[in-house]
Amino acid sequence: MVERLLLRARRGGPGTRSVSLRGLRLQRVPRGLASLPGLRALSLRDNELRCLPAELGGLSRLRELNLGNNIFEEVPEQLKYLSSLQKLHLFGNKITTISPTIFDGLEKLILLNLNNNKLKYLPPEIHRLENLENMNLNNNQLESVPKELCSLQKLSELHLSHNCLITVPEEIGYMTNLRMLCLSRNQIGVLPDGLCKLRKLRILDVAGNKIQIFPIAMEDLMLMELYCEDNPLLQKQPVSAIQEEEVWSLKEIAARFIFSQLTKEDSILHTAVKKNLEACNILSKKQECAQCGQGFLNTWLECVRFVNVGQKMKISRNVHLLPVRTLLCSYKCFNHPGHGFFGIAVP
Repeated sequence: MVERLLLRARRGGPGTRSVSLRGLRLQRVPRGLASLPGLRALSLRDNELRCLPAELGGLSRLRELNLGNNIFEEVPEQLKYLSSLQKLHLFGNKITTISPTIFDGLEKLILLNLNNNKLKYLPPEIHRLENLENMNLNNNQLESVPKELCSLQKLSELHLSHNCLITVPEEIGYMTNLRMLCLSRNQIGVLPDGLCKLRKLRILDVAGNKIQIFPIAMEDLMLMELYCEDNPLLQKQPVSAIQEEEVWSLKEIAARFIFSQLTKEDSILHTAVKKNLEACNILSKKQECAQCGQGFLNTWLECVRFVNVGQKMKISRNVHLLPVRTLLCSYKCFNHPGHGFFGIAVP
Protein backbone atom coordinates (compact mmCIF):
# COMPACT_ATOMS: atom_id res chain seq x y z
CA MET A 1 0.00 0.00 0.00
CA VAL A 2 2.74 2.46 1.01
CA GLU A 3 4.85 1.54 -2.00
CA ARG A 4 1.92 2.11 -4.35
CA LEU A 5 1.24 5.53 -2.86
CA LEU A 6 4.88 6.57 -3.20
CA LEU A 7 5.10 5.15 -6.71
CA ARG A 8 2.06 7.18 -7.68
CA ALA A 9 3.66 10.29 -6.17
CA ARG A 10 6.93 9.66 -8.07
CA ARG A 11 5.03 9.26 -11.32
CA GLY A 12 3.75 12.73 -10.71
CA GLY A 13 7.35 13.83 -10.99
CA PRO A 14 9.51 15.93 -8.66
CA GLY A 15 6.80 18.58 -8.71
CA THR A 16 4.33 16.44 -6.73
CA ARG A 17 2.76 18.79 -4.21
CA SER A 18 0.83 16.60 -1.76
CA VAL A 19 1.22 13.13 -0.23
CA SER A 20 -1.01 11.47 2.38
CA LEU A 21 0.15 8.38 4.29
CA ARG A 22 -2.57 8.65 6.88
CA GLY A 23 -3.72 5.73 9.03
CA LEU A 24 -1.32 3.08 7.69
CA ARG A 25 0.08 2.07 11.10
CA LEU A 26 3.55 3.14 10.00
CA GLN A 27 6.30 2.71 12.60
CA ARG A 28 8.85 4.53 10.49
CA VAL A 29 8.69 7.04 7.66
CA PRO A 30 9.13 5.21 4.34
CA ARG A 31 12.12 5.99 2.17
CA GLY A 32 11.51 7.89 -1.00
CA LEU A 33 9.93 11.09 0.30
CA ALA A 34 13.23 12.90 -0.10
CA SER A 35 12.97 12.27 -3.86
CA LEU A 36 9.99 14.64 -3.94
CA PRO A 37 11.68 18.04 -3.45
CA GLY A 38 8.59 19.89 -4.69
CA LEU A 39 6.37 18.49 -1.94
CA ARG A 40 4.18 21.17 -0.32
CA ALA A 41 1.96 19.09 2.00
CA LEU A 42 2.64 15.80 3.79
CA SER A 43 0.25 13.94 6.09
CA LEU A 44 1.62 11.20 8.34
CA ARG A 45 -1.14 11.39 10.92
CA ASP A 46 -2.81 8.40 12.59
CA ASN A 47 0.27 6.17 12.52
CA GLU A 48 2.72 4.81 15.11
CA LEU A 49 5.70 7.06 14.47
CA ARG A 50 8.24 7.85 17.22
CA CYS A 51 10.86 9.73 15.20
CA LEU A 52 11.62 11.22 11.80
CA PRO A 53 14.51 10.34 9.47
CA ALA A 54 17.22 12.93 8.84
CA GLU A 55 16.47 13.02 5.09
CA LEU A 56 13.02 14.50 5.79
CA GLY A 57 14.84 17.77 6.49
CA GLY A 58 15.57 17.95 2.76
CA LEU A 59 11.94 18.84 1.97
CA SER A 60 12.83 22.52 1.84
CA ARG A 61 9.56 23.52 0.11
CA LEU A 62 7.23 21.72 2.51
CA ARG A 63 4.58 24.12 3.83
CA GLU A 64 2.24 21.82 5.77
CA LEU A 65 3.15 18.77 7.85
CA ASN A 66 0.64 16.70 9.81
CA LEU A 67 2.14 14.38 12.45
CA GLY A 68 -0.98 14.17 14.58
CA ASN A 69 -2.02 11.04 16.46
CA ASN A 70 1.35 9.31 16.58
CA ILE A 71 3.54 8.46 19.58
CA PHE A 72 6.22 11.18 19.52
CA GLU A 73 7.54 12.01 23.01
CA GLU A 74 9.32 15.17 21.89
CA VAL A 75 9.10 17.55 18.97
CA PRO A 76 11.43 16.06 16.32
CA GLU A 77 14.69 17.99 15.84
CA GLN A 78 14.51 17.49 12.06
CA LEU A 79 11.67 20.00 11.86
CA LYS A 80 14.03 22.95 12.26
CA TYR A 81 15.38 22.28 8.76
CA LEU A 82 11.96 22.71 7.15
CA SER A 83 12.47 26.41 6.55
CA SER A 84 9.32 26.86 4.42
CA LEU A 85 6.95 25.19 6.88
CA GLN A 86 3.82 27.24 7.64
CA LYS A 87 1.47 24.72 9.29
CA LEU A 88 2.58 22.06 11.77
CA HIS A 89 0.19 19.59 13.41
CA LEU A 90 1.49 17.55 16.35
CA PHE A 91 -1.78 16.94 18.20
CA GLY A 92 -2.52 13.65 19.93
CA ASN A 93 1.03 12.55 20.70
CA LYS A 94 2.89 12.02 23.98
CA ILE A 95 5.10 15.08 23.78
CA THR A 96 6.51 16.22 27.12
CA THR A 97 9.33 18.54 25.97
CA ILE A 98 10.20 20.98 23.22
CA SER A 99 13.86 21.69 22.49
CA PRO A 100 14.56 25.45 22.26
CA THR A 101 16.62 24.87 19.09
CA ILE A 102 13.49 23.73 17.22
CA PHE A 103 12.37 27.32 16.78
CA ASP A 104 15.54 28.38 14.94
CA GLY A 105 14.30 27.31 11.52
CA LEU A 106 10.55 27.76 11.84
CA GLU A 107 10.29 31.51 11.39
CA LYS A 108 7.60 31.14 8.70
CA LEU A 109 5.25 29.04 10.84
CA ILE A 110 1.75 30.52 11.08
CA LEU A 111 -0.09 27.58 12.71
CA LEU A 112 1.11 25.27 15.49
CA ASN A 113 -1.20 22.56 16.84
CA LEU A 114 0.04 20.77 19.98
CA ASN A 115 -3.36 19.83 21.40
CA ASN A 116 -3.66 16.64 23.47
CA ASN A 117 -0.07 16.14 24.58
CA LYS A 118 1.72 16.08 27.95
CA LEU A 119 3.53 19.42 27.92
CA LYS A 120 4.22 21.00 31.31
CA TYR A 121 6.51 23.75 30.10
CA LEU A 122 7.06 26.00 27.09
CA PRO A 123 10.61 27.27 26.44
CA PRO A 124 10.97 31.07 26.36
CA GLU A 125 12.57 30.74 22.92
CA ILE A 126 9.06 30.30 21.56
CA HIS A 127 9.13 34.05 20.89
CA ARG A 128 11.14 33.25 17.74
CA LEU A 129 7.95 32.12 16.01
CA GLU A 130 7.31 35.73 15.14
CA ASN A 131 4.88 35.01 12.27
CA LEU A 132 2.66 32.65 14.25
CA GLU A 133 -1.06 33.45 13.98
CA ASN A 134 -2.72 30.40 15.52
CA MET A 135 -1.46 28.36 18.49
CA ASN A 136 -3.31 25.38 19.94
CA LEU A 137 -2.19 23.96 23.30
CA ASN A 138 -5.44 22.53 24.64
CA ASN A 139 -5.39 19.43 26.83
CA ASN A 140 -1.81 19.55 28.06
CA GLN A 141 -0.37 19.89 31.57
CA LEU A 142 0.96 23.44 31.35
CA GLU A 143 1.38 25.09 34.75
CA SER A 144 2.45 28.49 33.42
CA VAL A 145 2.82 30.54 30.27
CA PRO A 146 6.20 32.21 29.61
CA LYS A 147 5.95 35.97 29.26
CA GLU A 148 8.02 35.65 26.07
CA LEU A 149 4.99 34.06 24.40
CA CYS A 150 3.26 37.42 24.71
CA SER A 151 5.71 39.00 22.25
CA LEU A 152 4.03 37.12 19.37
CA GLN A 153 2.18 40.15 18.10
CA LYS A 154 0.76 38.47 14.97
CA LEU A 155 -1.05 35.83 17.02
CA SER A 156 -4.81 36.02 16.48
CA GLU A 157 -5.89 32.78 18.22
CA LEU A 158 -4.49 31.28 21.41
CA HIS A 159 -5.99 28.09 22.81
CA LEU A 160 -4.90 27.03 26.31
CA SER A 161 -7.99 25.23 27.62
CA HIS A 162 -7.80 22.16 29.85
CA ASN A 163 -4.35 22.80 31.36
CA CYS A 164 -3.14 23.51 34.90
CA LEU A 165 -2.63 27.28 34.61
CA ILE A 166 -2.86 29.33 37.79
CA THR A 167 -1.98 32.75 36.36
CA VAL A 168 -1.81 34.57 33.03
CA PRO A 169 1.14 36.93 32.34
CA GLU A 170 0.44 40.64 32.65
CA GLU A 171 2.36 40.99 29.38
CA ILE A 172 -0.54 39.40 27.49
CA GLY A 173 -1.58 42.97 26.73
CA TYR A 174 1.22 43.09 24.11
CA MET A 175 -0.64 40.57 21.90
CA THR A 176 -2.47 43.37 20.15
CA ASN A 177 -3.85 41.28 17.26
CA LEU A 178 -5.39 38.59 19.44
CA ARG A 179 -9.03 37.94 18.51
CA MET A 180 -9.73 34.66 20.34
CA LEU A 181 -8.38 33.63 23.74
CA CYS A 182 -9.47 30.31 25.27
CA LEU A 183 -8.44 29.67 28.88
CA SER A 184 -11.28 27.43 30.03
CA ARG A 185 -10.89 24.59 32.52
CA ASN A 186 -7.72 25.76 34.27
CA GLN A 187 -7.08 26.94 37.84
CA ILE A 188 -6.87 30.68 37.12
CA GLY A 189 -7.92 32.85 40.05
CA VAL A 190 -7.18 36.36 38.78
CA LEU A 191 -7.18 37.78 35.26
CA PRO A 192 -4.42 40.36 34.61
CA ASP A 193 -5.23 44.01 33.93
CA GLY A 194 -3.21 43.69 30.72
CA LEU A 195 -6.01 41.57 29.28
CA CYS A 196 -8.11 44.72 28.89
CA LYS A 197 -5.58 46.17 26.42
CA LEU A 198 -6.58 43.58 23.80
CA ARG A 199 -8.85 45.87 21.79
CA LYS A 200 -9.19 43.36 18.92
CA LEU A 201 -10.26 40.52 21.20
CA ARG A 202 -13.71 39.26 20.22
CA ILE A 203 -13.99 35.86 21.94
CA LEU A 204 -12.89 35.19 25.52
CA ASP A 205 -13.46 31.80 27.17
CA VAL A 206 -12.54 31.56 30.87
CA ALA A 207 -15.18 29.01 31.89
CA GLY A 208 -14.37 26.53 34.62
CA ASN A 209 -11.70 28.47 36.53
CA LYS A 210 -11.56 30.08 40.00
CA ILE A 211 -12.35 33.64 38.94
CA GLN A 212 -14.41 35.77 41.33
CA ILE A 213 -14.11 39.17 39.71
CA PHE A 214 -13.06 40.69 36.38
CA PRO A 215 -10.38 43.41 35.85
CA ILE A 216 -11.17 47.11 36.30
CA ALA A 217 -11.14 48.01 32.58
CA MET A 218 -13.14 44.96 31.45
CA GLU A 219 -15.70 47.17 29.70
CA ASP A 220 -12.97 48.56 27.44
CA LEU A 221 -12.93 45.25 25.59
CA MET A 222 -15.11 44.95 22.49
CA LEU A 223 -16.07 41.34 23.03
CA MET A 224 -18.67 39.55 20.96
CA GLU A 225 -18.63 36.37 23.04
CA LEU A 226 -17.75 35.79 26.70
CA TYR A 227 -17.89 32.38 28.36
CA CYS A 228 -17.44 32.43 32.13
CA GLU A 229 -19.72 29.74 33.57
CA ASP A 230 -18.50 27.43 36.34
CA ASN A 231 -16.55 30.15 38.15
CA PRO A 232 -17.19 31.28 41.75
CA LEU A 233 -18.20 34.77 40.53
CA LEU A 234 -19.15 37.29 43.20
CA GLN A 235 -22.88 37.60 43.64
CA LYS A 236 -24.96 40.69 44.39
CA GLN A 237 -26.10 39.64 47.84
CA PRO A 238 -25.96 42.47 50.44
CA VAL A 239 -24.68 41.53 53.92
CA SER A 240 -24.02 43.58 57.05
CA ALA A 241 -20.43 44.75 57.61
CA ILE A 242 -18.28 46.73 60.03
CA GLN A 243 -16.43 49.76 58.68
CA GLU A 244 -12.80 49.70 59.78
CA GLU A 245 -10.89 52.83 60.73
CA GLU A 246 -8.79 54.34 57.96
CA VAL A 247 -5.09 54.70 58.79
CA TRP A 248 -2.87 56.06 56.02
CA SER A 249 0.90 55.77 56.07
CA LEU A 250 3.08 58.88 55.69
CA LYS A 251 4.09 57.58 52.26
CA GLU A 252 0.45 57.36 51.21
CA ILE A 253 -0.35 60.85 52.49
CA ALA A 254 2.66 62.31 50.62
CA ALA A 255 1.78 60.48 47.43
CA ARG A 256 -1.81 61.73 47.47
CA PHE A 257 -0.60 65.29 48.00
CA ILE A 258 1.83 64.99 45.07
CA PHE A 259 -0.86 63.50 42.80
CA SER A 260 -3.16 66.43 43.59
CA GLN A 261 -0.40 68.96 42.88
CA LEU A 262 0.58 67.33 39.59
CA THR A 263 -2.88 68.14 38.25
CA LYS A 264 -1.85 71.80 38.30
CA GLU A 265 0.13 72.91 35.26
CA ASP A 266 2.27 75.43 37.16
CA SER A 267 3.26 73.10 39.99
CA ILE A 268 7.03 73.02 40.66
CA LEU A 269 6.61 69.35 41.52
CA HIS A 270 6.52 68.48 37.82
CA THR A 271 10.21 69.28 37.46
CA ALA A 272 11.19 67.87 40.84
CA VAL A 273 9.56 64.49 40.22
CA LYS A 274 11.13 64.10 36.77
CA LYS A 275 14.60 64.50 38.30
CA ASN A 276 13.99 61.82 40.94
CA LEU A 277 13.95 58.32 39.43
CA GLU A 278 12.91 56.67 42.68
CA ALA A 279 9.95 59.03 43.04
CA CYS A 280 8.96 58.37 39.40
CA ASN A 281 9.00 54.65 40.04
CA ILE A 282 6.83 54.94 43.15
CA LEU A 283 4.35 57.34 41.58
CA SER A 284 4.04 55.16 38.45
CA LYS A 285 1.98 52.77 40.58
CA LYS A 286 -0.79 55.34 40.81
CA GLN A 287 -4.39 54.14 41.07
CA GLU A 288 -7.45 56.27 40.43
CA CYS A 289 -10.59 56.38 42.55
CA ALA A 290 -13.66 55.33 40.57
CA GLN A 291 -15.81 57.78 42.55
CA CYS A 292 -13.87 61.04 42.94
CA GLY A 293 -11.14 60.51 40.33
CA GLN A 294 -8.33 61.38 42.76
CA GLY A 295 -5.04 59.50 42.62
CA PHE A 296 -3.78 57.24 45.39
CA LEU A 297 -0.99 54.76 45.89
CA ASN A 298 -1.31 51.66 48.05
CA THR A 299 -4.27 52.16 50.35
CA TRP A 300 -7.66 51.58 48.78
CA LEU A 301 -10.98 49.87 49.14
CA GLU A 302 -11.46 47.01 46.71
CA CYS A 303 -15.07 47.04 45.62
CA VAL A 304 -17.19 45.50 42.90
CA ARG A 305 -19.76 46.82 40.47
CA PHE A 306 -22.15 44.57 38.62
CA VAL A 307 -22.37 45.21 34.90
CA ASN A 308 -25.10 43.97 32.61
CA VAL A 309 -23.26 43.02 29.43
CA GLY A 310 -25.94 40.74 27.99
CA GLN A 311 -26.99 43.32 25.38
CA LYS A 312 -23.42 43.93 24.21
CA MET A 313 -22.23 40.37 23.66
CA LYS A 314 -23.10 36.70 23.73
CA ILE A 315 -22.51 35.53 27.31
CA SER A 316 -22.95 32.33 29.33
CA ARG A 317 -26.64 31.70 29.97
CA ASN A 318 -26.40 31.47 33.75
CA VAL A 319 -24.46 34.76 34.08
CA HIS A 320 -26.68 37.84 34.25
CA LEU A 321 -24.43 40.43 35.88
CA LEU A 322 -20.66 40.55 35.44
CA PRO A 323 -18.70 41.43 38.62
CA VAL A 324 -16.02 44.00 37.72
CA ARG A 325 -13.28 45.10 40.11
CA THR A 326 -13.41 48.72 41.27
CA LEU A 327 -11.06 50.71 43.52
CA LEU A 328 -12.07 53.57 45.81
CA CYS A 329 -9.68 55.84 47.68
CA SER A 330 -11.55 56.11 51.00
CA TYR A 331 -14.64 55.28 53.01
CA LYS A 332 -15.80 58.82 52.28
CA CYS A 333 -16.16 57.88 48.62
CA PHE A 334 -17.61 54.49 49.51
CA ASN A 335 -20.29 56.12 51.66
CA HIS A 336 -21.23 58.56 48.91
CA PRO A 337 -24.82 57.82 47.86
CA GLY A 338 -25.86 56.49 44.48
CA HIS A 339 -22.56 55.21 43.06
CA GLY A 340 -23.53 51.52 42.70
CA PHE A 341 -20.29 50.12 44.16
CA PHE A 342 -20.38 47.27 46.64
CA GLY A 343 -17.84 46.15 49.20
CA ILE A 344 -16.53 42.60 48.94
CA ALA A 345 -17.45 40.33 51.82
CA VAL A 346 -14.55 38.20 53.08
CA PRO A 347 -15.71 34.85 54.48
